[in-house]
Amino acid sequence: MTEEFHRIKRLPPYVLEVVNRLKAKARAEGRDIIDFGMGNPDMPTPQHIVDKLVETVQDPRTHRYSASRGIPGLRKAQAGYYERRFGVKLDPETQVIATLGSKEGLANLAQAISAPGDVILVPNPTYPIHAFGFIISGGVVRHLLGGVEPGEEYLRTLHRALKHSVPAPSALVLNYPANPTGYVADLEFYKEVVKIAKEHDLFLISDLAYAEIYFDDNPPPSLLQVPGAMDLAVEFTSLSKTFAMPGWRMGFAVGNERLIGALARVKSYLDYGAFTPIQVAAAAALNGPTDCIEEIRETYKTRRDILIDSMGRAGWEIPTPKAGMFAWAPIPEKFKHLGSLNFSMLLLEHADIAVAAGIGFGEYGDGHVRIGLVENEQRIRQAARNVKKFLENADKILADYDPSGGTVVQYPGQKA
Repeated sequence: MTEEFHRIKRLPPYVLEVVNRLKAKARAEGRDIIDFGMGNPDMPTPQHIVDKLVETVQDPRTHRYSASRGIPGLRKAQAGYYERRFGVKLDPETQVIATLGSKEGLANLAQAISAPGDVILVPNPTYPIHAFGFIISGGVVRHLLGGVEPGEEYLRTLHRALKHSVPAPSALVLNYPANPTGYVADLEFYKEVVKIAKEHDLFLISDLAYAEIYFDDNPPPSLLQVPGAMDLAVEFTSLSKTFAMPGWRMGFAVGNERLIGALARVKSYLDYGAFTPIQVAAAAALNGPTDCIEEIRETYKTRRDILIDSMGRAGWEIPTPKAGMFAWAPIPEKFKHLGSLNFSMLLLEHADIAVAAGIGFGEYGDGHVRIGLVENEQRIRQAARNVKKFLENADKILADYDPSGGTVVQYPGQKA
Protein backbone atom coordinates (compact mmCIF):
# COMPACT_ATOMS: atom_id res chain seq x y z
CA MET A 1 0.00 0.00 0.00
CA THR A 2 3.04 2.28 -0.09
CA GLU A 3 3.40 2.44 -3.88
CA GLU A 4 2.59 5.82 -5.43
CA PHE A 5 -0.80 6.12 -7.12
CA HIS A 6 -0.68 5.53 -10.88
CA ARG A 7 -1.81 8.98 -12.03
CA ILE A 8 0.30 10.77 -9.42
CA LYS A 9 3.40 8.92 -10.61
CA ARG A 10 2.97 10.56 -14.01
CA LEU A 11 3.12 14.07 -12.53
CA PRO A 12 6.40 15.77 -11.61
CA PRO A 13 6.39 18.37 -8.83
CA TYR A 14 4.70 21.56 -10.01
CA VAL A 15 7.58 23.98 -10.51
CA LEU A 16 5.62 27.02 -9.39
CA GLU A 17 5.02 25.25 -6.07
CA VAL A 18 8.75 24.50 -5.69
CA VAL A 19 9.54 28.20 -6.10
CA ASN A 20 6.59 29.19 -3.89
CA ARG A 21 7.93 27.12 -0.99
CA LEU A 22 11.34 28.76 -1.25
CA LYS A 23 9.71 32.17 -1.56
CA ALA A 24 7.62 31.57 1.56
CA LYS A 25 10.72 30.51 3.47
CA ALA A 26 12.57 33.67 2.42
CA ARG A 27 9.67 35.88 3.46
CA ALA A 28 9.44 34.10 6.80
CA GLU A 29 13.06 35.16 7.29
CA GLY A 30 11.97 38.77 6.81
CA ARG A 31 13.28 39.27 3.27
CA ASP A 32 11.41 41.50 0.81
CA ILE A 33 10.90 39.29 -2.23
CA ILE A 34 9.99 40.89 -5.56
CA ASP A 35 7.64 38.30 -6.96
CA PHE A 36 7.50 37.80 -10.73
CA GLY A 37 6.85 34.08 -10.38
CA MET A 38 3.13 33.53 -10.73
CA GLY A 39 0.85 35.09 -13.35
CA ASN A 40 -1.33 36.52 -10.62
CA PRO A 41 -2.74 39.94 -11.63
CA ASP A 42 -2.25 42.50 -8.87
CA MET A 43 -4.65 45.15 -10.17
CA PRO A 44 -8.09 45.53 -8.56
CA THR A 45 -11.12 44.17 -10.36
CA PRO A 46 -13.00 47.10 -11.98
CA GLN A 47 -15.49 48.63 -9.56
CA HIS A 48 -18.64 48.13 -11.65
CA ILE A 49 -18.00 44.37 -11.64
CA VAL A 50 -17.51 44.30 -7.87
CA ASP A 51 -20.64 46.40 -7.41
CA LYS A 52 -22.70 43.92 -9.43
CA LEU A 53 -21.39 41.06 -7.30
CA VAL A 54 -22.31 42.90 -4.09
CA GLU A 55 -25.75 43.77 -5.41
CA THR A 56 -26.49 40.21 -6.51
CA VAL A 57 -25.25 38.50 -3.38
CA GLN A 58 -27.85 40.39 -1.34
CA ASP A 59 -30.54 38.20 -2.89
CA PRO A 60 -30.64 34.90 -0.95
CA ARG A 61 -32.02 33.11 -4.00
CA THR A 62 -28.60 33.45 -5.60
CA HIS A 63 -27.05 31.42 -2.76
CA ARG A 64 -28.44 28.14 -4.03
CA TYR A 65 -26.83 25.71 -6.46
CA SER A 66 -26.11 27.29 -9.81
CA ALA A 67 -25.90 25.77 -13.30
CA SER A 68 -22.91 23.69 -14.33
CA ARG A 69 -23.03 25.04 -17.90
CA GLY A 70 -23.34 28.62 -16.69
CA ILE A 71 -26.47 30.71 -16.26
CA PRO A 72 -28.18 31.69 -19.56
CA GLY A 73 -27.37 35.40 -19.21
CA LEU A 74 -23.66 34.66 -18.86
CA ARG A 75 -23.56 32.36 -21.88
CA LYS A 76 -25.39 35.00 -23.93
CA ALA A 77 -22.89 37.62 -22.76
CA GLN A 78 -19.97 35.46 -23.90
CA ALA A 79 -21.62 34.88 -27.27
CA GLY A 80 -22.10 38.64 -27.58
CA TYR A 81 -18.43 39.24 -26.80
CA TYR A 82 -17.35 36.81 -29.55
CA GLU A 83 -19.61 38.49 -32.10
CA ARG A 84 -18.35 41.99 -31.26
CA ARG A 85 -14.68 41.11 -30.90
CA PHE A 86 -14.18 38.44 -33.56
CA GLY A 87 -17.27 38.53 -35.77
CA VAL A 88 -17.98 34.92 -34.72
CA LYS A 89 -21.61 33.94 -34.07
CA LEU A 90 -22.22 31.36 -31.36
CA ASP A 91 -25.35 29.60 -30.11
CA PRO A 92 -25.33 30.21 -26.33
CA GLU A 93 -27.27 26.97 -25.80
CA THR A 94 -25.00 24.57 -27.67
CA GLN A 95 -21.70 26.31 -28.37
CA VAL A 96 -20.90 28.12 -25.11
CA ILE A 97 -20.16 26.78 -21.64
CA ALA A 98 -18.87 28.57 -18.55
CA THR A 99 -15.91 27.00 -16.76
CA LEU A 100 -14.21 27.52 -13.42
CA GLY A 101 -11.36 29.32 -15.11
CA SER A 102 -9.84 28.09 -18.36
CA LYS A 103 -7.52 25.69 -16.53
CA GLU A 104 -10.42 23.62 -15.17
CA GLY A 105 -12.11 23.65 -18.55
CA LEU A 106 -9.02 22.40 -20.35
CA ALA A 107 -8.51 19.60 -17.83
CA ASN A 108 -12.13 18.47 -17.98
CA LEU A 109 -12.19 18.57 -21.77
CA ALA A 110 -9.15 16.28 -21.73
CA GLN A 111 -11.10 13.87 -19.50
CA ALA A 112 -14.06 14.07 -21.87
CA ILE A 113 -12.39 13.44 -25.22
CA SER A 114 -9.28 11.31 -24.59
CA ALA A 115 -8.86 7.62 -23.86
CA PRO A 116 -5.73 5.95 -22.45
CA GLY A 117 -3.12 5.82 -25.18
CA ASP A 118 -4.58 8.59 -27.33
CA VAL A 119 -1.85 10.79 -28.80
CA ILE A 120 -2.20 14.55 -28.28
CA LEU A 121 0.09 17.10 -29.95
CA VAL A 122 1.25 19.81 -27.56
CA PRO A 123 3.84 22.59 -28.02
CA ASN A 124 6.93 22.64 -25.83
CA PRO A 125 7.39 24.91 -23.92
CA THR A 126 3.80 25.65 -22.99
CA TYR A 127 1.49 26.17 -20.03
CA PRO A 128 1.59 22.92 -17.98
CA ILE A 129 -2.13 22.07 -18.12
CA HIS A 130 -1.93 21.81 -21.92
CA ALA A 131 0.11 18.64 -21.54
CA PHE A 132 -0.74 17.40 -18.08
CA GLY A 133 -4.49 17.65 -18.50
CA PHE A 134 -4.14 14.85 -21.05
CA ILE A 135 -1.45 12.99 -19.13
CA ILE A 136 -3.74 12.83 -16.09
CA SER A 137 -6.42 11.45 -18.39
CA GLY A 138 -4.11 8.66 -19.56
CA GLY A 139 -3.23 10.22 -22.88
CA VAL A 140 0.18 10.24 -24.55
CA VAL A 141 1.65 13.65 -25.29
CA ARG A 142 3.84 14.21 -28.34
CA HIS A 143 5.68 17.51 -28.01
CA LEU A 144 6.10 19.85 -30.96
CA LEU A 145 9.72 20.69 -30.26
CA GLY A 146 10.92 23.90 -31.78
CA GLY A 147 7.44 24.38 -33.13
CA VAL A 148 6.18 26.97 -30.72
CA GLU A 149 6.55 30.11 -32.84
CA PRO A 150 3.84 30.18 -35.53
CA GLY A 151 5.19 29.97 -39.04
CA GLU A 152 6.68 27.60 -41.60
CA GLU A 153 8.92 25.78 -39.12
CA TYR A 154 5.92 25.08 -36.89
CA LEU A 155 3.97 23.66 -39.82
CA ARG A 156 6.90 21.43 -40.83
CA THR A 157 7.15 20.17 -37.25
CA LEU A 158 3.42 19.52 -37.20
CA HIS A 159 3.58 17.53 -40.46
CA ARG A 160 6.44 15.39 -39.08
CA ALA A 161 4.48 14.66 -35.90
CA LEU A 162 1.41 13.66 -37.87
CA LYS A 163 3.44 11.41 -40.15
CA HIS A 164 5.37 9.57 -37.44
CA SER A 165 2.89 9.28 -34.55
CA VAL A 166 1.37 5.85 -33.87
CA PRO A 167 -1.52 5.83 -33.28
CA ALA A 168 -2.47 8.92 -35.25
CA PRO A 169 -2.95 11.99 -33.03
CA SER A 170 -6.49 12.90 -32.10
CA ALA A 171 -6.01 16.54 -31.02
CA LEU A 172 -3.66 19.50 -31.25
CA VAL A 173 -3.32 22.17 -28.57
CA LEU A 174 -2.79 25.78 -29.70
CA ASN A 175 -2.00 28.71 -27.41
CA TYR A 176 -1.66 32.20 -28.88
CA PRO A 177 -0.85 34.65 -27.41
CA ALA A 178 1.40 32.00 -25.92
CA ASN A 179 2.19 31.39 -22.28
CA PRO A 180 5.12 31.56 -21.56
CA THR A 181 6.70 32.79 -24.82
CA GLY A 182 4.36 35.63 -25.83
CA TYR A 183 4.19 34.54 -29.47
CA VAL A 184 1.12 35.67 -31.43
CA ALA A 185 -0.54 33.86 -34.35
CA ASP A 186 -2.33 35.47 -37.28
CA LEU A 187 -5.31 34.27 -39.28
CA GLU A 188 -3.18 33.00 -42.16
CA PHE A 189 -1.39 30.65 -39.78
CA TYR A 190 -4.68 29.49 -38.30
CA LYS A 191 -6.04 28.82 -41.80
CA GLU A 192 -3.13 26.49 -42.52
CA VAL A 193 -3.62 24.66 -39.22
CA VAL A 194 -7.36 24.21 -39.84
CA LYS A 195 -6.61 22.84 -43.31
CA ILE A 196 -4.14 20.32 -41.87
CA ALA A 197 -6.55 19.37 -39.09
CA LYS A 198 -9.31 18.62 -41.57
CA GLU A 199 -6.97 16.46 -43.64
CA HIS A 200 -5.96 14.42 -40.59
CA ASP A 201 -9.26 14.29 -38.67
CA LEU A 202 -7.72 16.28 -35.82
CA PHE A 203 -9.52 18.22 -33.09
CA LEU A 204 -8.11 21.67 -32.33
CA ILE A 205 -8.02 23.02 -28.79
CA SER A 206 -7.20 26.72 -28.62
CA ASP A 207 -6.24 28.53 -25.41
CA LEU A 208 -6.99 32.23 -25.98
CA ALA A 209 -6.72 33.39 -22.37
CA TYR A 210 -4.58 36.42 -23.32
CA ALA A 211 -6.74 37.67 -26.19
CA GLU A 212 -7.02 41.18 -24.69
CA ILE A 213 -3.44 41.59 -23.44
CA TYR A 214 -1.64 42.78 -26.56
CA PHE A 215 0.70 45.69 -27.22
CA ASP A 216 0.36 46.77 -30.84
CA ASP A 217 -2.50 47.72 -33.15
CA ASN A 218 -3.30 44.14 -34.16
CA PRO A 219 -5.62 42.39 -31.68
CA PRO A 220 -4.95 38.64 -31.60
CA PRO A 221 -7.54 36.74 -33.64
CA SER A 222 -9.69 33.78 -32.67
CA LEU A 223 -9.13 30.41 -34.31
CA LEU A 224 -12.91 30.30 -34.82
CA GLN A 225 -12.70 33.19 -37.29
CA VAL A 226 -11.36 30.70 -39.85
CA PRO A 227 -14.12 29.24 -42.04
CA GLY A 228 -14.64 25.61 -41.11
CA ALA A 229 -12.87 25.84 -37.75
CA MET A 230 -16.16 25.40 -35.93
CA ASP A 231 -16.32 21.86 -37.37
CA LEU A 232 -13.40 20.67 -35.23
CA ALA A 233 -12.29 23.32 -32.74
CA VAL A 234 -13.02 24.49 -29.23
CA GLU A 235 -11.54 27.66 -27.74
CA PHE A 236 -10.97 28.67 -24.13
CA THR A 237 -10.98 32.20 -22.77
CA SER A 238 -10.78 33.62 -19.27
CA LEU A 239 -11.77 36.78 -17.41
CA SER A 240 -8.75 36.44 -15.09
CA LYS A 241 -6.41 38.69 -17.06
CA THR A 242 -8.87 40.62 -19.21
CA PHE A 243 -10.71 42.08 -16.20
CA ALA A 244 -8.17 41.39 -13.41
CA MET A 245 -10.45 38.68 -11.97
CA PRO A 246 -8.06 35.77 -11.23
CA GLY A 247 -9.59 34.68 -7.94
CA TRP A 248 -13.11 34.74 -9.34
CA ARG A 249 -12.31 31.62 -11.42
CA MET A 250 -14.45 32.41 -14.43
CA GLY A 251 -13.68 31.18 -17.92
CA PHE A 252 -15.39 29.80 -21.01
CA ALA A 253 -15.18 27.16 -23.68
CA VAL A 254 -16.83 27.89 -27.01
CA GLY A 255 -16.97 26.26 -30.40
CA ASN A 256 -17.82 22.85 -31.84
CA GLU A 257 -21.11 21.52 -30.46
CA ARG A 258 -19.85 17.97 -30.05
CA LEU A 259 -16.80 19.06 -28.03
CA ILE A 260 -18.82 21.51 -25.94
CA GLY A 261 -21.42 18.80 -25.32
CA ALA A 262 -18.75 16.35 -24.15
CA LEU A 263 -17.30 18.92 -21.77
CA ALA A 264 -20.78 19.78 -20.46
CA ARG A 265 -21.53 16.14 -19.75
CA VAL A 266 -18.35 15.60 -17.75
CA LYS A 267 -18.85 18.85 -15.84
CA SER A 268 -22.42 17.89 -14.97
CA TYR A 269 -20.99 15.10 -12.82
CA LEU A 270 -18.33 17.25 -11.20
CA ASP A 271 -19.69 20.69 -10.32
CA TYR A 272 -22.72 22.96 -10.13
CA GLY A 273 -20.93 25.90 -11.70
CA ALA A 274 -19.51 29.02 -10.14
CA PHE A 275 -21.37 30.90 -7.39
CA THR A 276 -24.31 32.64 -9.12
CA PRO A 277 -23.37 36.19 -8.04
CA ILE A 278 -19.95 35.65 -9.64
CA GLN A 279 -21.63 34.58 -12.87
CA VAL A 280 -23.93 37.62 -12.82
CA ALA A 281 -20.95 39.91 -12.22
CA ALA A 282 -19.04 38.17 -15.01
CA ALA A 283 -21.92 38.88 -17.38
CA ALA A 284 -21.77 42.53 -16.30
CA ALA A 285 -18.07 42.53 -17.15
CA LEU A 286 -18.66 41.16 -20.65
CA ASN A 287 -21.63 43.44 -21.34
CA GLY A 288 -20.12 46.53 -19.74
CA PRO A 289 -17.68 49.28 -20.69
CA THR A 290 -14.34 48.36 -22.25
CA ASP A 291 -12.28 51.28 -20.97
CA CYS A 292 -11.22 49.14 -17.99
CA ILE A 293 -9.74 46.55 -20.40
CA GLU A 294 -7.77 49.29 -22.13
CA GLU A 295 -6.45 50.56 -18.79
CA ILE A 296 -5.36 47.07 -17.74
CA ARG A 297 -3.70 46.53 -21.12
CA GLU A 298 -1.87 49.84 -20.88
CA THR A 299 -0.62 49.00 -17.37
CA TYR A 300 0.92 45.76 -18.65
CA LYS A 301 2.47 47.56 -21.62
CA THR A 302 4.06 50.18 -19.37
CA ARG A 303 5.42 47.50 -17.08
CA ARG A 304 6.72 45.52 -20.04
CA ASP A 305 8.59 48.51 -21.42
CA ILE A 306 10.12 49.37 -18.05
CA LEU A 307 11.14 45.76 -17.46
CA ILE A 308 12.83 45.34 -20.83
CA ASP A 309 14.62 48.70 -20.60
CA SER A 310 15.75 48.49 -16.98
CA MET A 311 16.87 44.85 -17.19
CA GLY A 312 18.76 45.65 -20.39
CA ARG A 313 20.58 48.45 -18.60
CA ALA A 314 21.37 46.01 -15.81
CA GLY A 315 22.97 43.62 -18.29
CA TRP A 316 20.13 41.15 -18.84
CA GLU A 317 18.89 41.34 -22.43
CA ILE A 318 15.27 40.15 -22.65
CA PRO A 319 13.23 40.02 -25.88
CA THR A 320 10.18 42.28 -25.96
CA PRO A 321 6.94 40.25 -25.86
CA LYS A 322 4.20 41.26 -28.31
CA ALA A 323 1.38 40.10 -26.05
CA GLY A 324 0.54 38.43 -22.75
CA MET A 325 1.63 39.33 -19.25
CA PHE A 326 5.04 37.65 -19.24
CA ALA A 327 8.56 38.13 -20.52
CA TRP A 328 10.34 34.97 -21.64
CA ALA A 329 13.89 35.68 -20.55
CA PRO A 330 16.98 33.72 -21.64
CA ILE A 331 19.18 32.70 -18.72
CA PRO A 332 22.30 34.94 -18.65
CA GLU A 333 25.23 33.18 -20.31
CA LYS A 334 27.33 32.62 -17.18
CA PHE A 335 24.46 30.82 -15.45
CA LYS A 336 23.04 28.93 -18.44
CA HIS A 337 24.75 25.64 -17.52
CA LEU A 338 22.84 25.50 -14.22
CA GLY A 339 19.41 25.10 -15.81
CA SER A 340 16.38 27.27 -15.16
CA LEU A 341 15.33 25.94 -11.76
CA ASN A 342 18.75 26.28 -10.17
CA PHE A 343 19.21 29.72 -11.74
CA SER A 344 15.82 30.74 -10.34
CA MET A 345 16.86 29.58 -6.89
CA LEU A 346 20.11 31.54 -7.05
CA LEU A 347 18.20 34.63 -8.18
CA LEU A 348 15.90 34.25 -5.19
CA GLU A 349 18.80 33.63 -2.81
CA HIS A 350 21.10 36.43 -3.99
CA ALA A 351 18.78 39.03 -5.55
CA ASP A 352 15.48 38.58 -3.66
CA ILE A 353 13.65 38.03 -6.96
CA ALA A 354 11.22 35.19 -7.68
CA VAL A 355 10.69 34.03 -11.27
CA ALA A 356 9.19 30.90 -12.80
CA ALA A 357 11.72 28.34 -14.02
CA GLY A 358 11.34 27.58 -17.71
CA ILE A 359 11.64 23.82 -17.12
CA GLY A 360 8.16 23.97 -15.61
CA PHE A 361 6.78 24.67 -19.09
CA GLY A 362 8.57 21.74 -20.71
CA GLU A 363 12.08 20.46 -21.24
CA TYR A 364 12.65 22.87 -24.09
CA GLY A 365 11.93 25.81 -21.81
CA ASP A 366 14.93 25.06 -19.61
CA GLY A 367 17.11 27.79 -21.12
CA HIS A 368 14.67 30.51 -19.98
CA VAL A 369 12.76 31.85 -17.01
CA ARG A 370 9.33 33.45 -17.13
CA ILE A 371 8.94 36.91 -15.60
CA GLY A 372 5.39 37.97 -14.77
CA LEU A 373 4.40 41.62 -15.19
CA VAL A 374 2.75 41.55 -11.80
CA GLU A 375 4.81 44.07 -9.83
CA ASN A 376 4.48 47.86 -10.06
CA GLU A 377 6.93 50.12 -11.85
CA GLN A 378 8.96 50.97 -8.73
CA ARG A 379 9.37 47.31 -7.83
CA ILE A 380 10.44 46.45 -11.39
CA ARG A 381 13.16 49.10 -11.26
CA GLN A 382 14.29 47.81 -7.86
CA ALA A 383 14.46 44.30 -9.29
CA ALA A 384 16.68 45.58 -12.11
CA ARG A 385 19.05 47.16 -9.56
CA ASN A 386 19.18 43.84 -7.73
CA VAL A 387 19.88 42.01 -10.99
CA LYS A 388 22.70 44.40 -11.83
CA LYS A 389 24.45 43.59 -8.53
CA PHE A 390 23.73 39.89 -9.04
CA LEU A 391 25.35 39.87 -12.48
CA GLU A 392 28.30 41.98 -11.29
CA ASN A 393 28.90 39.36 -8.58
CA ALA A 394 28.33 36.41 -10.92
CA ASP A 395 31.89 35.06 -10.66
CA LYS A 396 31.83 35.08 -6.86
CA ILE A 397 28.33 33.58 -6.71
CA LEU A 398 29.41 30.76 -9.00
CA ALA A 399 32.72 30.28 -7.16
CA ASP A 400 30.84 29.90 -3.85
CA TYR A 401 28.21 27.71 -5.47
CA ASP A 402 28.12 24.27 -3.85
CA PRO A 403 26.00 21.76 -5.78
CA SER A 404 26.16 19.37 -2.84
CA GLY A 405 24.81 21.98 -0.48
CA GLY A 406 21.20 21.54 -1.48
CA THR A 407 20.85 24.39 -3.93
CA VAL A 408 20.82 22.25 -7.06
CA VAL A 409 17.54 20.54 -7.85
CA GLN A 410 17.25 18.10 -10.73
CA TYR A 411 13.74 18.43 -12.09
CA PRO A 412 12.14 15.54 -13.97
CA GLY A 413 12.78 16.02 -17.68
CA GLN A 414 15.68 18.40 -17.10
CA LYS A 415 18.92 17.68 -18.94
CA ALA A 416 21.64 16.50 -16.60
